[in-house]
Amino acid sequence: MPIFLAAAESVPAFFILLSLILGSVVFISLLFTRLRQSLLVGYFLCGLALSNSGLLSWAGADSGELIHALSEIGVILLLFTLGIEFSASEIKNLKRPALIGGSIQVSLSALVATLAAYYWGLDLNQAIVAGFAFALSSTAVSMKCFQDMGAPDSPPGRVALGIALFQDLAVIFFIVLLPVLLDEDEGSAGALVFALSKATIFCVGMITLSRYGVPQLLAAVANTRSRELFTVAVVGLCVVVAVIAGLLGLSPALGAFVAGVVVSNSIYSHRILADVLPFKDLLLTLFFVSIGLLIDLQTLAEYWALILIGTVATIVAKGITAAIAAKASGLRSGDWLLTAAALSSTGEFSIVLLNRAAELDAIDPVIEQILLACTAITMGLVPSLMKFSQPMAKKLHKMGLQSKSMKSRHDFGMPGKIDHIKDHVIICGYGPVGQKLHASLRRNNIRSVIIENNDQTVKKLLKSGTKCLFADARHRITWELAHIQRARAVAFTFPLKDVVISALPIVREICPSIIVVARAKFSSDALELQRAGVNHILLDEEECGKAVVSTVMRCFSTEDDEMLT
Repeated sequence: MPIFLAAAESVPAFFILLSLILGSVVFISLLFTRLRQSLLVGYFLCGLALSNSGLLSWAGADSGELIHALSEIGVILLLFTLGIEFSASEIKNLKRPALIGGSIQVSLSALVATLAAYYWGLDLNQAIVAGFAFALSSTAVSMKCFQDMGAPDSPPGRVALGIALFQDLAVIFFIVLLPVLLDEDEGSAGALVFALSKATIFCVGMITLSRYGVPQLLAAVANTRSRELFTVAVVGLCVVVAVIAGLLGLSPALGAFVAGVVVSNSIYSHRILADVLPFKDLLLTLFFVSIGLLIDLQTLAEYWALILIGTVATIVAKGITAAIAAKASGLRSGDWLLTAAALSSTGEFSIVLLNRAAELDAIDPVIEQILLACTAITMGLVPSLMKFSQPMAKKLHKMGLQSKSMKSRHDFGMPGKIDHIKDHVIICGYGPVGQKLHASLRRNNIRSVIIENNDQTVKKLLKSGTKCLFADARHRITWELAHIQRARAVAFTFPLKDVVISALPIVREICPSIIVVARAKFSSDALELQRAGVNHILLDEEECGKAVVSTVMRCFSTEDDEMLT
């Protein structure tokens, strides 16, 4: 044992903590998958067990600062991915759910929770903080559940997204005003002006960067055609903006979210999504485990009744307010039930608010522990609540309880930069071959989506109104954004065998029956593509040979015609 402890001193504590977390998560995931239970609950229990079992102390990784740092990193990167998925165009498509539904849900939830907290004995300002934290839902968990159910584009999913977008906008202003709200000193008006000034400077700076700094930087990086450099640049942008927000007295997590929003409307957003989203599930895992690490089991055991009451009250109250908001957004009976289940928890921004309030010494540690536990439990229960609400929603549909005025009254649009499209052709590469194919499809009124890795080409195509993604065909998210599940065919118009072979398993997994056409330079490449499952292969050597023969023979045909005349 002394030898082990001596050796452990040479290993960084952060690495020990990370290895313990990831190793434990694997076993917890296997157990909960077999039991068919929510993995999110398992992650929370994993963190709770690690922090209270003495294992971290034995391994020398029980530093409170280290655990908080891990939690902060997880929240920052998670909110960055949420910011990337945030889009101003989504607000336009979801005006009614975002503005009407979101305002109803946030105001009702915050009011109910604030009154309850004040009645419970909290100061008014602290009650307002707790009430607003209660009003927020988990965008990451709810949207992931809709994706797992295969219904991210459904009316309940779209309304849930609209309400979540409103929450994300509202929390930005609340975090800015939080220090002023919790300041008990005189001269709060001056503090308010100062806080708003800092927020204004930050927002103006981010808007300026989004137009005159970030696009040029990403364009220069994209022109290098280096995937590694592009990923480093994106993560670096996230960290720098988060640090700037922290230096201005704002939340670094809020800064990371804003950094994601800055790049969300650029042509590079799809490429960034493809690079970052594969890590989103890992970040969500670390986020839940870190919540468990922050909770003291002794406090949990002592106040388990309050935590249980708080959890049930949160689900019931949030579910009712979300249902009212969903119905006001135009959802028919049954559909609003699924939206209510998706938004019935508190969320990641609730954790950010609580952490910020704790930094300002404005919230009692016991209350923070209780609220953290309620947040983790309610977030973990969302997948099960949505699963159980589906059959109930179908029963309501069959009963025909919806009114005619509420039925299919609004079109909530579709997510992503590519609108609803089906029976289309996905063209990978817009070189000479891709251009000819695209022109032919347009002449025959066949819709298409182009995947291209040249940012200048993408800009020209987008200006002309062509549906185009600046993305890499080797990423799953690229094909999902191109709606491959509804496409008729995929055409790889460049003769790069390795890219086609890397992308093909993803294509077949999402849409096994789709027709795939590809080019090959040599006969050996064609054989590999055939084995990989390409339906139609065009061999450049063969096609070029046919063209040469046809051209040469045409010369002789011309001479024969002249001799006959």
